[in-house]
Amino acid sequence: MTTHSSTAPAAPVQAGPPQRLTARLWALPEIRWAALAVLLFAAGGIAQLAGAPAPVWWALYLVCYAAGGWEPALAGLRALRERTLDVDLLMIVAAIGAAGIGQVFDGALLIVIFATSGALEAFATARTADSVRALLDLAPEQATRVEPDGSERSVPSGELRVGELIRIRPGERIGADAVVVDGASEVDQATITGEPLPAAKAAGDEVFAGTLNGTGTLLARVHRPAGESVIARIVALVEQASASKAKTQLFIEKVEQRYSVGVVVATIALFVMPLVFGADLRSTLLRAMTFMIVASPCAIVLATMPPLLSAIALAGRHGVLVKSAVVMEKLADTNVVAFDKTGTLTEGTPRVAEIHPAGTISGEDLLRLAAAAEHPSEHPIAAAVVAAAHERGLTLPAAADFDSAPGRGVRAAVDGRLVQVGSPILLDTVTANLESVPQVRAAVQTAQAAGRTAVVVLVDGIPAGVLTLADRIRPAAPSTVSALTGLTNIKPVLLTGDNPGAAARLAGEAGISDVRAGLLPADKVNQVHALQTGGRRVLLVGDGVNDAPALAAADLGVAMGGHGSDLALNSADAVLVRDDLSALPAVIALSRRARRVVIANLIIAATFITVLVAWDLLGHLPLPLGVAGHEGSTVIVGLNGLRLLSNRAWRRAIGQTS
Repeated sequence: MTTHSSTAPAAPVQAGPPQRLTARLWALPEIRWAALAVLLFAAGGIAQLAGAPAPVWWALYLVCYAAGGWEPALAGLRALRERTLDVDLLMIVAAIGAAGIGQVFDGALLIVIFATSGALEAFATARTADSVRALLDLAPEQATRVEPDGSERSVPSGELRVGELIRIRPGERIGADAVVVDGASEVDQATITGEPLPAAKAAGDEVFAGTLNGTGTLLARVHRPAGESVIARIVALVEQASASKAKTQLFIEKVEQRYSVGVVVATIALFVMPLVFGADLRSTLLRAMTFMIVASPCAIVLATMPPLLSAIALAGRHGVLVKSAVVMEKLADTNVVAFDKTGTLTEGTPRVAEIHPAGTISGEDLLRLAAAAEHPSEHPIAAAVVAAAHERGLTLPAAADFDSAPGRGVRAAVDGRLVQVGSPILLDTVTANLESVPQVRAAVQTAQAAGRTAVVVLVDGIPAGVLTLADRIRPAAPSTVSALTGLTNIKPVLLTGDNPGAAARLAGEAGISDVRAGLLPADKVNQVHALQTGGRRVLLVGDGVNDAPALAAADLGVAMGGHGSDLALNSADAVLVRDDLSALPAVIALSRRARRVVIANLIIAATFITVLVAWDLLGHLPLPLGVAGHEGSTVIVGLNGLRLLSNRAWRRAIGQTS
C-alpha cells in the first residue's frame, strides 16, 4: 500500500482559480494514470452490471490493471532489487492472482486504491514544493541601489552586496536584510516576527527582506547577502525540517515487510510442496491462489482506512481539514500542544482596549477627536481607533490640514483644535509643566508593562489622554487550552515572536503558564525540538510565514485557515478552516476514537483471515466460500468504520473534551 508522509500536505484551503488547479493536477503523470484507472474500473463495473459479454468487462478491468498498476509494480520490483519486499508488490501479485482465478473485479479494485493514493501523494508533494519556492517571491526582484556618487540605480535584489546602500520608498517591499542609516518609517514585518502592528524604524534599526515599508523613506545598508537573509533561512528551515521528519506510516504498514514475506513464502510453499509429492498442477495452483486471496491484507487495509477517512470527512464537515489518514492517526498520539500568539490565540488585529482621559476631557470626546484625526490615515492603529469610535456610535467631525510623520503619528485640525495622535514620543514635545503630563506618562507605563500599545493624544499641545490598544484574544482560546490540558495532561505552551509583556498578558488570559517570547523562526524550531525530548509528540498551531519552519518540524502542524499564509497552510498537516480553536481538541478526541475503531476492525479482519487460512491449510476451503469470507470481512469492517461519518460521533468527541 502506498505510504503517505505527514509532511506532504494536500492542496491548500485558499486554492487558486479552478483552471489553474485543474492544470496543476493534470500536469502530474500520477494523476493522469489514476484518473484513467478509475474511469476504466467504472466502465468495467457498469458493463458487468449491465450484462455485457464477459470479454468486454474483462478487457476494461485488465486495461485498468495496466493503467493503475504499473507504477506500484515498478516500485515493488525496485524494492526487490534492494532486497526488501513490501505490500505494494504483494497486492499487485494478489490482484493478478485474483484475475487468474476469475476474481478480476477484486483485483481491479485493489489497483484503483493503489493508483488513487499514489496520485494524492504526488500532488501533495508538488504543492509543498511550490509553496516553499513561492515564499522567495516575497522578496522583490528589484531594489534601488544608491551608488557612491549619490545616483540611484534599479538592480536585481540578488545582486546586492553587503555594505551597499539601498533606498526604500513608501509602500515598497524591502529587497535585502539591512540596517537603517537614515530616515524613519514603519515596517510591516509580520511575515518574520508575527507582530500584529508595524514596527517603527529609524537609524540603527534592522529591516528584513520581503517585509513591507510604510509611509516613510529609508536609506539602509545591506548587511546580509540574499542567500543568508531571514526569509531565505525560513525557506531552508522548512525544507530541512520536512526532510528530517521521520517517515510515518499507518499502523498496519509498520508490519508490512514481515507480513508480505510470510504470505509470499507460504504461497510458494503451498504451490511447490504438493507438486513435489505428485499433486496435480491445477488443483495445487487453485489452492495456492485461494490462500493468497484469503491471506491478502485487503480486509486489514480496509479495516484501517474507512475509520480514518470517515473521521477525516466528519472533521471536514466541522471545519477541520486533515490532510491524510496518517495525520488523522497521529493526532491521537498528541501529548504536547504549542500555540503561536498573533492570529492564532488572538484575532490578529489591534483593537482599542482602554481609554484613559486626562484633565477635563471626557473619554468619549478623547476618542472622537483622536478618531477624526486618524480617519485619513491608512495605518492599522488608525483603523483600530476609527473602528472603536464607530462601535460607540460617535459622529466624527471632518479633519483639515492632515499630516503624518512616520514613527511619530498624525496631526490634524479638528473642530478648530490641533489634535496630535501618536507614539509616547509626543510627550517629549510638551515643555510646559502641565498637570496632565504625569497622569498620561503613568497610563503609558501601565499599558506598556502589560504588553499593550499606548497611543498618546495631544489637543492644542496639551496631553489629553491615552488610548490603549491590544490584540484581542479569541473567545474560544481559554476553553480550548483547558480542554487540551485535560486530553494531554500537559498544559499547552506559547511560542511567539512578540515581546514578553504582550505574550505574558495574553498567556494569562488564555490560561497558559509556559511562555517563550521574542522568538525568530529558527528559535521556534529549536523550541519545538526541545519540547520533543523524552519522546513527546508535539502539535504546533500557527498561521504565519514565520511559523512555517516550526509547523514542519513539529510532529504535527495545524494552521489557521482564515488568515494563514500559503506557506503555513502547506507546511501544516491540518487546517482549522474557520479559525475555530474549539475544533482542535474535538478532532484529537475524534482521532482517538478512530484509533479504537481501527483496532476493533483489525481484530475482526485478523480473525477472519486466521480462520480462512487455517481452513485452507488444514482442510479444503472451496474458492467461492473463501472469496465470500474474504469479501464478507471487508464489508463488515468497512461498515464499522463508516459509523464515524455520523454527526453523533462529532458530538461525542466534543463531549470528551468538556
